Amino acid sequence: MSKIKNAFAGGKAFIAFLTAGDPSAEKTADYILAMEEAGADLIEIGIPFSDPTAEGPVIQEANIRALSKGMTTDGVFGIVEEVRRKSQIPLVFLTYLNPVFHYGYEAFFEKCEELGVDGIIIPDLPYEEKGDLAEIAKTHGVDVISMIAPTSRQRIQMIAKEAKGFLYIVSSMGVTGVRNNIETDIPAIVSSIREVTDIPAAVGFGISTPDQAETMAAASDGAIVGSAIVKLIEKHKDHAEEALREYVKTMKAAVKSAE
Repeated sequence: MSKIKNAFAGGKAFIAFLTAGDPSAEKTADYILAMEEAGADLIEIGIPFSDPTAEGPVIQEANIRALSKGMTTDGVFGIVEEVRRKSQIPLVFLTYLNPVFHYGYEAFFEKCEELGVDGIIIPDLPYEEKGDLAEIAKTHGVDVISMIAPTSRQRIQMIAKEAKGFLYIVSSMGVTGVRNNIETDIPAIVSSIREVTDIPAAVGFGISTPDQAETMAAASDGAIVGSAIVKLIEKHKDHAEEALREYVKTMKAAVKSAE
């Protein structure tokens, strides 16, 4: 069983996102370990990029802060290397195509394999255009994780049939960010997925409260939280461990209560 699938083996999964290098490389590694200790099942690490088209203001600003402090793709690999000295939690990169293309597909995924990066999410890479990248990633044991948006209705099963790792269901139209209400019919999307695959499917975009996490997890296999975590880090900067632990414990409990 892959480490990504293993993240869902114990029931509903809580997936946490943070931006690498915000507030620093050292603290990013510390915060990943703190969230694992608090119950996170999988960590998404955002590779900072100047034009993150799927991100709202909170994560955009985190990207800017990280880049302004000199964070690079190699710097992110350094964070993974530090985490892997202490943890085998599943790790997934979230980035955009340009940084991977600039690094070189072969070199990038070879480094992922070397350091134990289990998957990658690339929001601006259309399903139909992932061929070369996905083949190279596969040779290095890295799952290219597909996203399914509310507008994907005619393509859900096509995408799901070839899904690797887990499916990322986008809860709402637009970019990442905290939302008061999530109105997408997640059960209908999951039902369509289940007609063609049993791969885990988790919901992200807009989830910030325990009630939202429980509702989304009840309809799927897990909940993904990003902006709310990035906001905590922005608020507490170098002293966010305790706040992150408490938040992740609360959200993990909410996700588990959906089982």
